[in-house]
Amino acid sequence: MIESIDGVSGSMTPDPLILACIILIARIGETSLKTVRQLYVNRGYKYLAAGLGTGEMAVWLLSTGLVITNLSNIPGIIAYIAGYAIGTILGLDIEDRLKVGNAIVRIIVREDPESLIQQLREHGYGVTRLEGSGSFGTPVSVLLVLVPRRVMDDLVLILKNDYPEAIFSIEDIRSVGEDRPLFFRAQDSFFRRLVGR
Repeated sequence: MIESIDGVSGSMTPDPLILACIILIARIGETSLKTVRQLYVNRGYKYLAAGLGTGEMAVWLLSTGLVITNLSNIPGIIAYIAGYAIGTILGLDIEDRLKVGNAIVRIIVREDPESLIQQLREHGYGVTRLEGSGSFGTPVSVLLVLVPRRVMDDLVLILKNDYPEAIFSIEDIRSVGEDRPLFFRAQDSFFRRLVGR
């Protein structure tokens, strides 16, 4: 919607609120792409990261250009700033839903872990067991489980429901040896390998 025409140059000035909405949407898209691109960079998916980076820069040019050429549009500036915050939250939500890559889950248990190990293996998880001692010298078992992030929620559910006394931590890992199976329940499809899921 055009609100005014500059009498000197004949250029049209867009409505400030419509411009602010365009800036907000562009900034949300750009920041979301940036967050997801960083995920793929961290996991070593260079081609996907490069493709997302190209889209990110195109949208950044649009949103930043609209702000710089309309510095008197205060709603546009506020939309630019708000778009960054909303885009970051949305990007993290997208990252969580994509479940790209692998993680290592460290599980520390005080009692005999054989039933836990058996249950995890029955669900398709590979488990490595280490013996250690706690801060007061009590013996503990440390279980290491390399897990594709797409099935990690199932593992966490088993630990929380069946072994609430177990202490566990989760850490993302960048890469695992080529063609090493991590999870034995089902084979990955070509699409999942392509996007890192």
